[in-house]
Amino acid sequence: MTPVMAKKLVTIGMILILAGLAVSVPQYPKVLRDGFAFSGVDGKLIAGDNDRWFFKLDSDISDDQTTVKAGTELELLVSSALEKVITDIKKDSADTYRIWGKVTAYDEKNYVFGIYFLPFTEVKQSQTTRKDKKRKAEIINDPNDALTIPKELAEKLATRKIIRTEELKKGLEIKADSILANRTGFLSLDKDGDTVFVLDGLGRNIPKISIKLLPCNFLQTAEIKQTAALEKLRFKIAGIVTKYKNENYLLLHRIQTIYSFGNFPQ
Repeated sequence: MTPVMAKKLVTIGMILILAGLAVSVPQYPKVLRDGFAFSGVDGKLIAGDNDRWFFKLDSDISDDQTTVKAGTELELLVSSALEKVITDIKKDSADTYRIWGKVTAYDEKNYVFGIYFLPFTEVKQSQTTRKDKKRKAEIINDPNDALTIPKELAEKLATRKIIRTEELKKGLEIKADSILANRTGFLSLDKDGDTVFVLDGLGRNIPKISIKLLPCNFLQTAEIKQTAALEKLRFKIAGIVTKYKNENYLLLHRIQTIYSFGNFPQ
């Protein structure tokens, strides 16, 4: 074999290897960006297995980068609002809702943290008056429009309680969605294998409290950092604490790695 032929064979081999690598690269589904406002989107609530609930979109939604088509089912994160809606569904058998909340992204999958659920039913054309049509046109718009936040939701957000240190001593008794801000702690796994945030008392007389973390981009980033670290990392976080079936959950809105430089106990 001549040197020229050998060189050609090596080149062809490299091309085949690169082609094989290109084919083997996994194609991840496009997802909405974490933090995208889920504002006034209509759809149906669907019960899944293992107490999971999904929201089936009535129309396309877009964050200007990715479009999710009508008919897509997005998993709903547990929250106090969702628990109330489940009770409402069992009582009134309504399944069509308009939702306000936040989209999260975790492991190439979208979730929806619902803050406000508005049930509604379609009115038959023969029973619809002119006044009803005008009202319906005012309240049902394209889900991508910038809609006004309902008065009830605005009041709820404005009065959201901030959890203070003295309240942590009680064992984190949550009666409504609350903000947990500027608290430090560690990531850990509970007995079910779920990631939890363990609050750091920093020497104060506060019981050891752990809160289950809801899937979002901030959680995924923190887990990647912790996996790559040689020791347990301390994080400073902020987020919303919600309650579902008497258990607390935390949706992170911010997370920052805190380096102790040996000054804090582990």
